[in-house]
Amino acid sequence: MSRDLILGIESSCDDTAAAVVDADGKVLSSAIATQTAIHAEWGGVYPEFASRAHVESIIPTIAQALAEAKIEGRDLKAIGVTRGPGLIGPLLVGLNTAAGLGLGWNLPVIGINHLRGHLRSADLEQKRVRYPAIVLLVSGGHTFLARMESPGAIALLGSTRDDSVGEAYDKVGRMLGLEYPGGPKVDRLAATGAASFPFPRPLLGDGLEFSFSGLKSAVARQLERAPDAPPADIAASFVESCMTVLLTKCRRALTRFPSAALVIVGGVAASPQLRAGAKALSDELGVELCLPPLRWSTDNAAMIALATWDYLPLADPPRAVPQLNLAIGDY
Repeated sequence: MSRDLILGIESSCDDTAAAVVDADGKVLSSAIATQTAIHAEWGGVYPEFASRAHVESIIPTIAQALAEAKIEGRDLKAIGVTRGPGLIGPLLVGLNTAAGLGLGWNLPVIGINHLRGHLRSADLEQKRVRYPAIVLLVSGGHTFLARMESPGAIALLGSTRDDSVGEAYDKVGRMLGLEYPGGPKVDRLAATGAASFPFPRPLLGDGLEFSFSGLKSAVARQLERAPDAPPADIAASFVESCMTVLLTKCRRALTRFPSAALVIVGGVAASPQLRAGAKALSDELGVELCLPPLRWSTDNAAMIALATWDYLPLADPPRAVPQLNLAIGDY
C-alpha cells in the first residue's frame, strides 16, 4: 500500500543521488555517491567517466535510499527522475533506470527539469517560500532571475548571456591552482584576502541579464600580468565583483516586481558571501529571505522528488505497463 512517498533520482552530472520525500517536503532518506575523486585528476567532470560511475552506483544508491526510509519500491506513489538539462550519458543512466523500476514496481515515472528541482529546494524539510517571490538561481550551469507567483507559475526575468556564475567560480579556482571542485574553495580563499583588484562588474547597469565571461577573462589577464599576485586578493576581488552583480540584480528585480520573498537556490547559494549579502539586502527591503539548507543547495535527489509532487496529479495512474512521462515536468 502506498505511503504517499516519492523516490527522486538525480544523475545529471557527476553525482548519483536518490532520495525519498513526502508531500510536505520531509526527507526520509537521501543517498549520494560522489565522483569527486574520479574527476579531481582532470580538474573538472569527464563525461565518459561520469557515465560509467553512474552505471555502477545507481542501483546501490537507490537501494540505500529505500533502506534508510525503511520502505520497498512497491510502497512508493511515484518515481521522479531528472530529465535534463545535464550531460547526456549520465542523464540516460538515470532515465533508463527509472523507467525499468517503474515497470517493475508498476509506478508512474515523471521526468523533472533539473532547474525545477532547484526552484523547489528551498521548501525541503519545511515550507519557507512565500509568494510572490523573486528567485535567483545560481549554479554551475545556470544563472537566472525569475518571479514565481506559485510553485507552478514561473516568469523568467533575465538569464546569463554566456557563462554561469558557478562556471566562472570553477574556472577561477582552476586558475588559482585550487583542487577540484574549486568553486567552494574560492569563497574560502576570498575570506582571507582583500578586494584590491578592480575587476569588472559585467552588465551592472539597467537590466536583469547577466554575463560572467568577461569577468573570468579579466582574472586570467591579471594573473598573466602579475603571476605573483596574492591568490587570496585575486579571489576576494573576483568574489566581490560576482556579489555586486548578483545582489544589484536582485535589488533591481525586487524593486521592479514587489514580492514577499527573495529565494536563492543552486550550488552557489551555499556561498557564505552570497548568503550574508542576501540577508542584508532582504532586511533592508523588508522581504523574507528563503534559502535551502546547505545540504540541499548543491545537486541532490530530494529536490527532484519534491518537484515531482507538483506534477503528480497530471500523471497517468499506475497501470500494468506504466509509461515514462517526460513531457509534463518540462518547464
